[in-house]
Amino acid sequence: MWFMLERPDTLVIGGTGLVGSHLLWLLAQQGPVFASSRSIKNQERVRQLFHFCDSKIGEELFKRIEWITLDILNIEDLAASLKGMRKVYHCAALVSFHRIDFYRCIQINREGTANVVNACLDIPNIRLCYVSSTAAVGQNPAGEIDETCLWKASDTNSGYSVAKFGAEKEVWRGMEEGLNAVIINPCTVIGPGLWEEGSMEMFRAAKNGIQFYPSGCNATVDARDVATSMVFLMDSGIQNERFLCTGSNKGFRVLFTAITRAMNKKPPRIYAPKWLAIPVSYFLETISLVRKKRQGMTIESARAAYATRIYNSNKLKKLMPNSFFSLEESIEHAIKGRIV
Repeated sequence: MWFMLERPDTLVIGGTGLVGSHLLWLLAQQGPVFASSRSIKNQERVRQLFHFCDSKIGEELFKRIEWITLDILNIEDLAASLKGMRKVYHCAALVSFHRIDFYRCIQINREGTANVVNACLDIPNIRLCYVSSTAAVGQNPAGEIDETCLWKASDTNSGYSVAKFGAEKEVWRGMEEGLNAVIINPCTVIGPGLWEEGSMEMFRAAKNGIQFYPSGCNATVDARDVATSMVFLMDSGIQNERFLCTGSNKGFRVLFTAITRAMNKKPPRIYAPKWLAIPVSYFLETISLVRKKRQGMTIESARAAYATRIYNSNKLKKLMPNSFFSLEESIEHAIKGRIV
């Protein structure tokens, strides 16, 4: 039996999310680690992931996590939680494309990240890895999107994009003030997790088959690749840089077809035109606002479904010792390890 004999010097903020839980799986193999959690129920989901990854040692590794309650909007909480830390992984975020969540999204993502940065600046020799998003990266109508593409304000930017760009600016500000940090920008993350949250909602939809598909294109990445990249970057000593973390660039029809076929469900066959989808999204989100329920397609998610974005993450992949998982491998892993 392994016992926690030393105080951890690594903290994962947002340890129960899709990225955070996979990160904890890697860090727990190295030794004890602190992680923040909002509830015991969320911690149990991490335990499920650990047992799925390795039924023999999963429980033993899970016990290496020392859970704490942390509110990143509470400066005193942060100061106390970061005391004695040498590495901080900031994975906590609110991912929402509902207009009703705009100000909350700004508060948690931008203001919360500013608080994390400020708390880290008060601690000597601390190192921060911030999980940003491709939503904080600019577009490139002429070709592939990489780290050099600068985000620009636009009426078509989602509230989440605005919030994550603002959060990333806070990290860059911290770097200018002397913070040792690195930023990683994953795209749509796939992996064992709740099918009722975030990017994994498309797996829930695929259970009953998907009839319609939009014309857009985006990238996906395996949660294991994101976590492995984060640990690698933190151990590498690289600082004051950001790295796109993306896997396969696929059209939504190809993506939905791959997921539905892996579940033995009907793949999408009917094209949903943009001229129809956008008005429908306005109608559905208006109903959501009136009922104060977050459900159905939103205006921002509809716009994203018809945008074509091709990402190039060669900057990161050239450094990594192993290649990323294929889309098919990621889908199979996500289905087998579904968290309930």
